[in-house]
Amino acid sequence: EHFPEAQKSIWDFNGMFTSSRHIPGVEFAGLIHPGLIGTLPSKEMLETWNAREKELYDTEPDRVPALACLPYAETAHMGRMKPEDAKTAAAEGARTVPPREHGGNCDIKDLSRGSKVYFPVYVKGGGLSVGDLHFSQGDGEITFCGAIEMAGWIHLRVNLIKGGMDKYAIKNPIFKPSPITPKYDDYLIFEGISVDEKGKQHFLDVNVAYRQACLNAIEYLKKFGYSGAQAYSLLGTAPVQGHISGVVDVPNSCATLWLPTDIFEFDIKPNADGPTKFLDGSVDMPLAPDIKK
Repeated sequence: EHFPEAQKSIWDFNGMFTSSRHIPGVEFAGLIHPGLIGTLPSKEMLETWNAREKELYDTEPDRVPALACLPYAETAHMGRMKPEDAKTAAAEGARTVPPREHGGNCDIKDLSRGSKVYFPVYVKGGGLSVGDLHFSQGDGEITFCGAIEMAGWIHLRVNLIKGGMDKYAIKNPIFKPSPITPKYDDYLIFEGISVDEKGKQHFLDVNVAYRQACLNAIEYLKKFGYSGAQAYSLLGTAPVQGHISGVVDVPNSCATLWLPTDIFEFDIKPNADGPTKFLDGSVDMPLAPDIKK
C-alpha cells in the first residue's frame, strides 16, 4: 500500500560489482545465490502441506493477498507427464511460492559461492532442483520480486549422509555460509517494533517489527534526495541484513535492518548539521509499461 505502482530499477554488472542508473550514488558487490533450491517432498508430506495451507486459507478465503497459495491446475507446468497423470498431479501439486520443510523458495542471500547446504531427503534420489538466480538481494526481499534477477548457471557438488535426518534431528535445511563472500563492516542499523504505522499495537509480531525497521530506513534515505520508491528498491537489492533482535519482551518484538554505509558514494551517517541532499529528484525509477500514465 505504500508503493502500489509497479516500478523497477535496472542494474548494470561491472565484474563483481553493480550499480543502477535509476538509483544513483550506490555501488556494491554481488552476492550471487539461488532464490530457490530444495528437494522433492514425499506423497505424505505433499498432502500435509496442502491440508495445513488450505486450513489457513479457509479462515479468510477472500483476503488480499491470499493467506496461502493453494494448488492451481490452470497454470501448473507438468513437463512431460502423460495427460491423465498430469491432470491429477496438477490438482494437488504444491505451488513453489513459499519455503517449506524441503527448502524451496527461501530467498536466502547467503547461499552463495562456497556455501554448503544440508537438505532433508524425502524420496529416493532426493529430487534436488534449483533456480531463481539473484545477483544481489537484501534480507527479506522486501519488495516481493525485488532482488536483482540474473541468468546464469550453477556448479553443484552433491554428497549423501545416509540416515542424516535421524542422526542430526533435521526437519528443515541447515547451511554453512561461504568464507569468500564480500563483507561490509560499517552499518547504520534501523530498529522496528511491533507497532504498525497506524499506531496499532501487535503482540510480538516480528513481521510488523521488520516492516517498521524498513519503513524507518526508507524515510531516512528520503532525506538525502531519494524517492520512496528508490529507497524501497535499494533495500530489496543491496546486501542489507535483517535481524530479529528480541522476541520475549511483551508486547513488542524488536527487528533491525542493517544498512551498509560503504555502498554509498556519500556519507549517510547522522551529524549535527543534518542530512545533505545528494539527489535533486531528476532521476527516478520508471513505471512498468502497462501502468504508464
